[in-house]
Amino acid sequence: MTQNGKQQLTRRRFGQMAVSLGGSAALPGWSRSFALQAQDVAPKVLVGGANSLRAHAEARGLLYGVAVDPALLDVEGLASGETKDRYTLLVLTQADILVAENAMKWASLRPTADKFDFSLADRFMTFAGQTGKRVRGHNLCWHEALPPWFKDVANKDNARQMLEAHIRTVAGRYRGQIHSWDVVNEAVNPADDRLDGLRKSPWLELIGPDYLELAFKVTAEADPQAKLVYNEFGIELDTPEQTVKRGQVLLLVRRLKARGIPIHAVGVQSHLQADGPQPGPGLVKFVQEIARLGLAVYITEMDVNTRNVPGGPDEQDTAVSKVYTDYLGQMLAQPNVPVLLNWGITGATSWLNATNATGNQRKDGSPQRPLPFDDKLKPTPVFLALRAALDAAQPAAAPAAVPASVAPNPAADQPTLPPGPPLAVPTPNVPPQPTPQRLYEPFPVQGSPIPPPSPSGAAY
Repeated sequence: MTQNGKQQLTRRRFGQMAVSLGGSAALPGWSRSFALQAQDVAPKVLVGGANSLRAHAEARGLLYGVAVDPALLDVEGLASGETKDRYTLLVLTQADILVAENAMKWASLRPTADKFDFSLADRFMTFAGQTGKRVRGHNLCWHEALPPWFKDVANKDNARQMLEAHIRTVAGRYRGQIHSWDVVNEAVNPADDRLDGLRKSPWLELIGPDYLELAFKVTAEADPQAKLVYNEFGIELDTPEQTVKRGQVLLLVRRLKARGIPIHAVGVQSHLQADGPQPGPGLVKFVQEIARLGLAVYITEMDVNTRNVPGGPDEQDTAVSKVYTDYLGQMLAQPNVPVLLNWGITGATSWLNATNATGNQRKDGSPQRPLPFDDKLKPTPVFLALRAALDAAQPAAAPAAVPASVAPNPAADQPTLPPGPPLAVPTPNVPPQPTPQRLYEPFPVQGSPIPPPSPSGAAY
């Protein structure tokens, strides 16, 4: 997501947009290897079978995937054994793992306070089942994409029960079918001026800071096989603002781990810009610190904004390809980054090209080219850059907690807590006692506006 609130809102609403995609000649069967013909894609660029993004990712032990709009998928064609829809076939051949752009968010699932509508979400899951795709669930707890009734119905007396019931219903419905859930989305926002860095969201105001623990615990109970993810945007760059935010995310994850809260990965959304500052060593250090906690990092929503890139399609492609090459060169070199998803697969369905995407239109009126396929479903040079980055990736390895001999020094990592009752310390066979009022009090971190108490500071 971008930092611009209007752009965020536009992308979230974009799931309702209808996109018209032309069909191609019928294929003998959807299960056969799909190779797009020259008239459909750029000449001499083979994208199917062993040339696909999924095949190149699999060769390195990675999962490559995309966000989709279930309404655009030809589920019925697949069920009958044949489909002509090019978008559906493109998703089928390129991705191993899928995420629904909007179909699993509160606003899509909850038309009223006492009813659920799973029609689009079930359609999405049906497609995944038909094609053997893994699924990321997005998302269970977020301050955006709440239904209109929420502000009038939710209050401090019922919000906790409401969140728990929603998670149990949604995660329980798809129990055992989800690779990973974005349990909590975008809970950190230092600009809200809380010492703990947490966003002043409806959940925080109605439940308190322990809503994060609640969400992860309930999800683990409802779908114990799924990986549980904290997902965040605006932490990729080494700008002062994003460095502070990245530090607060790290502190949050450390606290959750220290208290035994089930969490398996951090999602770095990776909505990047083709111009301006680019991700650097600070993000790499963050990924390594997450690995020291025994957690993975998922690239969950990658695309590249070309709004300000001068020139035509060639100039856009050159700029975007460089971002993919540089960014993935850094991230996929880390063995605890096993999953990469684009937020869409084609410019035709990208939120950046929505007709109502305020602030994202290019001055020349041409569409942005943020993804590996353009608005005509043709592979762009970005496809080749992405595929090459996958080929160069460090083979993925399951993250393991760092041995005690090299574990972070608690005295260095958590210096001088504010005065108050001691934090609960887990003892064998005794679950930690919750102290939510103390859980999110910050400790110093490099780049934090809170001055460190000593030169030793924190590890990150």
